[in-house]
Amino acid sequence: MADAAKPLLALAIGDPAGVGPELAAKLIADSQVRAAANLVVIGDARVLRRGAEVAGVAVDLPVVTSSDALRPDRSVLMDLGHLDPATIKLGVAVKAGGQFALENFRTGLRLAAAGTVGGVCFTPFNKAAMRMAHPSYDDEIGFVAGVLDIHTPASEFNILEGLWNARVTSHVPLSAVAGLVTRERVLRSLVLTYESLRNAGIDEPRIGVAALNPHAGDGGNFGHEDDDEIAPAVADAKARGIGAIGPYPPDTVFVRATKGEFDAVLTMYHDQGQIAMKLIGFDRGVTLIGGFPFPICTPAHGSAYDIAGKGIANLGASRAALLIAARAAVRQAQR
Repeated sequence: MADAAKPLLALAIGDPAGVGPELAAKLIADSQVRAAANLVVIGDARVLRRGAEVAGVAVDLPVVTSSDALRPDRSVLMDLGHLDPATIKLGVAVKAGGQFALENFRTGLRLAAAGTVGGVCFTPFNKAAMRMAHPSYDDEIGFVAGVLDIHTPASEFNILEGLWNARVTSHVPLSAVAGLVTRERVLRSLVLTYESLRNAGIDEPRIGVAALNPHAGDGGNFGHEDDDEIAPAVADAKARGIGAIGPYPPDTVFVRATKGEFDAVLTMYHDQGQIAMKLIGFDRGVTLIGGFPFPICTPAHGSAYDIAGKGIANLGASRAALLIAARAAVRQAQR
């Protein structure tokens, strides 16, 4: 492990047909990133070289091929030598691209599980390519759990300039959401949100809880989940010392949050929070996968096939993701 002041993080290059390689190159060259962490960049030297050419930056890292050569005091490229970028057409999802991204991510997770790095970041994946390579791939949470063989509660968090969005349900059909919003699940999500915020350095998190139904159910006129499941879970969380409050009508809870009333908003389903967060700042949002022994972060935006190879990909969200992972890695190392 690196010293607590400057952690060693894995940076897995994402989908090679998208903006992932150029964002990885920009991260390596970025002064804020260099000051915050040392990196083990995982991928293929040829892919990173093409990304650097597109980005217009110089990337000069020592190249290693084994974890035995890693040191906490320097950044390196771990060259897996597993993809010739000449075989990949930019902007097109293919199985080989999914295989490339998955192997990079898997390698980073294993380094973190071994304690070699303090956290894992990755540039954007493409879900279609991932499923071509790994048909059972649903999302990053399930993949991480399988690689690590850890099946404790986990969740994605979206983070934008200090505001977090957590959710009770994620990648499920909207028709299934109401049946999954139970007192137990809401409480479990509140506990995980509280712990993840504390790991990130927020000692006394304030969590606003969104209702499921319009007007928070309007006393049962528009559904009973808010009164029967969500409110009791909030009370349970308060009894554990968690600063949770709600449920609030979902059409106003983010208004309150953006005014500084909450550190996080717990929403009941994927788009209830995602739409709000992406409207607030699409290019700056970060996704953190919480519930595992180390931070896992990525920009909240996708692989941006439409601008791949143009050198115009915005670094903001990728930089923010890496800086959050660095802070969380330091915090967890100190515990």
